[in-house]
Amino acid sequence: MKVWPGNPYPLGATWDGSGVNFALFSENATGVELCLFDRPNQGRETTRVRMTEQTTQVWHVYLPEARPGQFYGYRVHGPYNPAEGHRFNPAKLLLDPYAKSIAGSIKWSDALFGYTIGHPDRDLSKDERDSADGIPKCVVVDPAFSWGQDAPPRTPWHQTLIYEMHVRGFTVRHSKVPKELRGTYAALTHPAIIDYLRSLGITAVELMPIHQFVADKFLVDRGITNYWGYNSIGFFAPESSYASPGTLGQQLAEFKTMVKTLHREGIEVIVDVVYNHTGEGNHLGPTLCFRGIDNAAYYRLVADDRRYYMDYTGCGNTLNMTHPRTLQLIMDSLRYWVLEMHVDGFRFDLASTLARELHSVDRLGAFFDIIHQDPVLSQVKLIAEPWDLGEGGYQVGNFPVLWAEWNAEYRDTIRRFWKGDDGSLGGLAFRLTGSSDLYDRGGRRPYASINFVTAHDGFTLADLVCYNDKHNAANGEDNRDGHNGNLSWNCGVEGPTDNPEILALRRRQQRNFLATLILSQGVPMLLAGDEIGRTQRGNNNAYCQDNEISWIDWKLDPQRRDLLEFTRLLMRLFHQHPVLRRRKFFQGRTIRGSEVKDLAWFRPDGKEMSDEDWNNPSVHCLGLRLAGDAIEDTDARGNRILDDTLLILLNAHYEPLSFVLPAHRRKVRWEVVFDTRDQKPTRRRRLIRGGQPYELEARSLVLLRLPQHDIRENGDNEFHFRAAGFEFVEDSLKTDSVVTSRPNSSGLLSLRNRL
Repeated sequence: MKVWPGNPYPLGATWDGSGVNFALFSENATGVELCLFDRPNQGRETTRVRMTEQTTQVWHVYLPEARPGQFYGYRVHGPYNPAEGHRFNPAKLLLDPYAKSIAGSIKWSDALFGYTIGHPDRDLSKDERDSADGIPKCVVVDPAFSWGQDAPPRTPWHQTLIYEMHVRGFTVRHSKVPKELRGTYAALTHPAIIDYLRSLGITAVELMPIHQFVADKFLVDRGITNYWGYNSIGFFAPESSYASPGTLGQQLAEFKTMVKTLHREGIEVIVDVVYNHTGEGNHLGPTLCFRGIDNAAYYRLVADDRRYYMDYTGCGNTLNMTHPRTLQLIMDSLRYWVLEMHVDGFRFDLASTLARELHSVDRLGAFFDIIHQDPVLSQVKLIAEPWDLGEGGYQVGNFPVLWAEWNAEYRDTIRRFWKGDDGSLGGLAFRLTGSSDLYDRGGRRPYASINFVTAHDGFTLADLVCYNDKHNAANGEDNRDGHNGNLSWNCGVEGPTDNPEILALRRRQQRNFLATLILSQGVPMLLAGDEIGRTQRGNNNAYCQDNEISWIDWKLDPQRRDLLEFTRLLMRLFHQHPVLRRRKFFQGRTIRGSEVKDLAWFRPDGKEMSDEDWNNPSVHCLGLRLAGDAIEDTDARGNRILDDTLLILLNAHYEPLSFVLPAHRRKVRWEVVFDTRDQKPTRRRRLIRGGQPYELEARSLVLLRLPQHDIRENGDNEFHFRAAGFEFVEDSLKTDSVVTSRPNSSGLLSLRNRL
């Protein structure tokens, strides 16, 4: 085989049309061998190529006869001295950190560990067995792909509606997707899936980790797996198990086709990335990649005993963000996914870990500095999970401008309110209006808050209203894993029941949560399946459940179908009403000569809330008026944005209440858009005069609309107004009337009082 010196850049295996350049960083290695294989399951390499060239700590070689589809790995020589932080062991085949494709999966055996399992010296011993038979192989890829006219949707933050999903779990049980495609990237391009996503009205899918990841040995030994994928081992390679069959890098084209298809439908692709740790675990973990290439460079080690790892993640290790080459690895990976794979943004798992310069979390750390100055990464969506498990790791509200955050304060406050906890009113007000207490500084806006009630980690929405306690026995840890404090309420019975009153309350509570989420300022994030009542049977930590506990069940009964239709209604309202998508925080005053303050809070007697009301822990009901003529924003052409005025009534009390609708002037008519007491949306509309009471059901939410901008009074004492494609006509002498719809000649709907 011909061997040329090659180049130190770019890192990884790069096909240039004539041959392949291989480049691997290792600061402390004494030698590197490139190992070539004919098959991914081959136990011994066909060829070893000694890499003699080293430039700026990068080992490199060029093989003019190599082609895409070539399987490879590395063996790295150097000192095996764990006490000094070095764990080189050339008996262990290693994955390329820059591999664009990885074929196969790990076959666990003791040979994959750099030390001898069972030895009295534990990891201070050295294991000389060859691990190649159990290690998946890296694949040289041809990056060519016909993107055509693909362009990122670039949905503005304030118009974004995120849908968090698991690639496999979303489609693996979908009857309309061909069996051979279910659970893959290709399945997300199927017309049935595309139609469903479009019908929901979501603007972005947030994919749970799709970087190649490790299924931990202790899970495999128990007959389960790492289903969620928060255990990355390849930051450039799409997870191969989510692709249709093929070992030559076909998953790249399949992933790109998925992105291209979703873009064509106006849907952005955000990927959940795990750069805080790797799948190699703690000092007793396997040697798969980084540990054997340069342990001291890639990992944060304990300063006074470099045998051990700093663990801010709870996963055994933490990547060393203070080392320039590790930082380069992460930045190169991020740019690759934007430039080559065309993704639209990232959600950073345990993002506080990435900000730890030394020990404390530094919001102005090198990681943020580089991203903010990068012409590529600064233009995509950046979402932080703003916490880790280390000291001072909870950083909700403290990330810099350009970043949005998963707002755990929102989740907990909304759960407390609808659970009926005392003293939750003040926090609720902040969460409904964009969490200005967390984000109104440093140039941040309401859309810095990613609002969610449920996510992959924890109860689903259906389980949130069915269980007080976690039920994680299937995980094999005696129910010790997962959160204990879920702020959930089972509505009177733990788990399944046939009690019709409890079932009705649970369905109403689900509608309450969904409505609150969509009507709050900020960016809503919906967990896939919540809109159809998906259950995990009380498991709040289904990270290892690649089965029907986690997969979405697409067989919908009438109740689940009604919940779906209600969710679709909410999504339509989100897109129709800019007053729900404000780009600036409320001022609590009139804006540009508006009729009323941009924001006002009301108590059930129709009067504005007082300090005494806010400080009363037993208050569980309030109203929120959002003025549609007091929006400070303008559209893309600088025109003033006007909208209907909306009134949101929330009653978390266990008894019904009469709520007097506010009336800031004579002859105000409020239209009832929906009431969560109703199981399904109805075309019947109620118009109620301001100053009249509305009967709020216990634990319910009502949305009312005042299309005030087009109101005019004519000679026959009727009010006509037009909003969102509807025309309403109502006799002003009636205080409470029911109207129905019928088409008119202009194609709009004319709603007239039936008297």
